[in-house]
Amino acid sequence: MIKKYKVGVDLGGTNIAVGVIDENYNIIGRGKLKTNAPRPAEEIMADIVSCVKTAAQDANISLEQIESIGIGTPGNVNKKTGYIEYANNLEFDQVPAVRMINELIDAKVYLENDANCAALGEAIAGVGEGKKLFIAVTLGTGVGGGIVNEGRIMTGCNEAGGELGHMVIEMNGIPCNCGRVGCWEAYASATALVEQTKKAMLEHKDSKMWALASGSLDNVNGRTAFDAMRAGDEWGSKVVDQYIRYVAVGTTNIINIFQPEMICFGGGICNEGETLLAPLRKFVEQFRYSKYSSTQTELCRAKLGNDAGIIGAALVSY
Repeated sequence: MIKKYKVGVDLGGTNIAVGVIDENYNIIGRGKLKTNAPRPAEEIMADIVSCVKTAAQDANISLEQIESIGIGTPGNVNKKTGYIEYANNLEFDQVPAVRMINELIDAKVYLENDANCAALGEAIAGVGEGKKLFIAVTLGTGVGGGIVNEGRIMTGCNEAGGELGHMVIEMNGIPCNCGRVGCWEAYASATALVEQTKKAMLEHKDSKMWALASGSLDNVNGRTAFDAMRAGDEWGSKVVDQYIRYVAVGTTNIINIFQPEMICFGGGICNEGETLLAPLRKFVEQFRYSKYSSTQTELCRAKLGNDAGIIGAALVSY
């Protein structure tokens, strides 16, 4: 009997990353291309299939051995129709993704939100293994979230649930690309941290952040303020402190609503490890509604890194 494998696709605004996973959730073959969005959906779907073929070749398996292809995509998906209904980062609107893929390759295709896929990957194969109610938060270009209950993604009545980044934490706050103002994403994403860092640099020309960025705002990234803080810079420390408070406000809200066993944090910012998590825990411990409970939510760093979305997408079924 021919051995079958699942394939996961992490469709991002920057890259298309594909992996073939084995029965132990190990990625045994990979394919990758630039997304180059925005561009026609037909071109992006064709590149997904190209990456799937590359990953199969890398895993030394035939296309006939592919049991299913799970695609983690930004935005909202409709599992019944196979459409990516809306993905603002890709400029997708009512894209028949499953049909497009099936016109190019014969395999069962599943669609799921990319943050949900990352959460599922961590829940089953990563740091959340064995947890009943598990939530993953990704601090990246935006703030992604996924809620996994007993191994199943919670998506609500219209498959659009779990958009944790779009809860409002500032009623009259800054605009978010979703159309609201004051969203958690607008304050706690890596993109937001970069903007907060640049603002502080413009206001404080004596900050060490300028030297770390080689004198140019174009070189500012998510590490700049943290590196300045470690170098003893007052303004870098203030940026980091305020940023962690923004992350903590949303985290506390999530705990108050769901009381999960664990929340894990992924994304490039989380490479800071305990520099981020230790003060985050202190804030949450002070303000969570359940502060007197004997059982508390564990806050930790994600384990699978960029592979979480690939592994989770491969594990999607419905």
